[in-house]
Amino acid sequence: MDPVVKVVVNDEEQYSIWPAFRTNAPGWRDEGFQGSEKECLTHIAAIWPDIRPASLRE
Repeated sequence: MDPVVKVVVNDEEQYSIWPAFRTNAPGWRDEGFQGSEKECLTHIAAIWPDIRPASLRE
């Protein structure tokens, strides 16, 4: 069974995955989705089509 990971996001609206059992790195917060690595990466691809930081998208 794959380890459970979660989707995290920072203030620049950049997304990443993080082990679900670990405390988030400074500057990152839970986005609300968790599952396998593949599921989380699929979720990120669906919600983050423009991977530029928010400050560059404005």
